Amino acid sequence: MKIIDLTHTISELMPIYPGTEPPKLKVANTYEKDGFKETLLTMSSHTGTHMDSPAHLFPNGTNLDFFPVEQFIGRALVIDCSDLKEGERITMKYINEVEKTAYRAQFILFHTGWDKRWGTSSYFGEYPYITEEVCEYLICSNKKGVGLDVISVDPISDENLTMHKKLLHKTDMIIMENLTGLEKVGKGLFTLCALPIKYDNCDGAPIRAVAILDG
Repeated sequence: MKIIDLTHTISELMPIYPGTEPPKLKVANTYEKDGFKETLLTMSSHTGTHMDSPAHLFPNGTNLDFFPVEQFIGRALVIDCSDLKEGERITMKYINEVEKTAYRAQFILFHTGWDKRWGTSSYFGEYPYITEEVCEYLICSNKKGVGLDVISVDPISDENLTMHKKLLHKTDMIIMENLTGLEKVGKGLFTLCALPIKYDNCDGAPIRAVAILDG
């Protein structure tokens, strides 16, 4: 069995969505003074590698803490879209190329290679994003969730969050953003474990996402 970490490390200097407060990691207790170390974490619920719930956009949507834990674990497939250039979209072409395997997956993760820009200003540029047709496919095929190695399923210019709303309206789907290392997983199905921090009325949360490969 091989396990691959798909998670960016949270730090005070990490990229954050424009307009969001950066995380703060303050040493609250020290070995010298208290005999132990403890850190006070202050951050938004959609910091770093994170998960969106339907409640992120809809008042009556499901919060992450109301989901059964099984929602966050399942068979997944990484689809390679790394040939896309700036501003190009992830279309059904990529799913159709692996249609039979995608049908068996509970989660679809799109590898664009954009995570290599993590920590640079271009990370917030014209990254690839999914089309409405891809959203329809994910909804109609009853996927548990979708994930990407970019900051959003919507282009940075779309303040209406069109794709978010399409995916999360009247569904219990989850969205994972800012994944990393998807190129290490390979082309076959694997087990995805993406557990969000559990807090009250959880509209979204940082996750520790890992790929568990068979064999």
